[in-house]
Amino acid sequence: MASHPAQLLSSEPKTKVAQLNSKASSYSASDDEIPTIDYSQLFSDDIDQQFIALEYLRQACQEYGFFYLVNHTIPDRVIDNILKGLADFFAPTNLDERRTYRKMDPSDKIRWCQNYSSGENRENLKVIAHPEFYVPSKPSKLCNILEEYHKEMRAVVVGLASAVSKTLGFEENYIENAFNLKSGFDVMSMNLYPPNSRSKGAVGLSEHTDPGFVITLQQDVDGGFQILSHNGRWINAYIPHRAILIQLGDHLEILTNGKYKSHIHRVIVDNNKEQRITVVTPHGPSLNKFICPGKEFIDEEHPAKYRGMTYKESLEANGGDEIGVQSSLELIKLGK
Repeated sequence: MASHPAQLLSSEPKTKVAQLNSKASSYSASDDEIPTIDYSQLFSDDIDQQFIALEYLRQACQEYGFFYLVNHTIPDRVIDNILKGLADFFAPTNLDERRTYRKMDPSDKIRWCQNYSSGENRENLKVIAHPEFYVPSKPSKLCNILEEYHKEMRAVVVGLASAVSKTLGFEENYIENAFNLKSGFDVMSMNLYPPNSRSKGAVGLSEHTDPGFVITLQQDVDGGFQILSHNGRWINAYIPHRAILIQLGDHLEILTNGKYKSHIHRVIVDNNKEQRITVVTPHGPSLNKFICPGKEFIDEEHPAKYRGMTYKESLEANGGDEIGVQSSLELIKLGK
């Protein structure tokens, strides 16, 4: 029997840590509900259950652009390992080792930075994870932890590509072919946000969207992540334990000619009582894949809203480089 729709589109109770972030501030946000999608039901053998799950995924993509994903295939052990491994990596005693990965050249495959200012408060490690995988050599055990996590997460993303294709009314390989995901360019971005007692301002990371198909996020401590909704309201994201926050990327917006949109989001640290570690991965098309609005989304009433360019060109359009994975969506939009 198919599950009741409410089981597919609901929010988990807020945690104690998350409630700290509900206090009013200059960056206050509402506690509006964010959809929760059951990944396992998207592939259920029960046709009715799968149909309902896909319909709620379609609603989440079109009406929100972000959702929590539960009952996915990533083992709890893998999630626990990466968060613990990153906590060890970001330990103050290892700072000198991390400094060896400061940006030296645009072609760097591993990059570390530390910024504490009024506009950004975080320590950040970025690694190219696909189609080739790069990782810091120290500590040695971190390599296997990151690689296992990305492999498991990528399997989930490939499954989502199939499900999202169906919600658009196409064969399950539509997005795979449009983005050439088998050779897709993924960059893992791992962040340490300080507690407010050590921050230089309220902002952990300023407002932005992200490129790619979807962006996946895992974290160890709840609170501080805010998303701008379709109706212009900032929403606090209270991510259920071991769930994945999924946000639609700029290039899914471009491919669907705005039918499925990416969303501005930010990180606020002014109410966080303890440090927060996140693992964020924009899962993108192949670097050489030319991305433009699909002909299926263009007609007289819906002319093309975005210019086409390769994924590599779009990542470099703002004067950045590939591993920086900066959004260039505003530059790509037509008729502004």
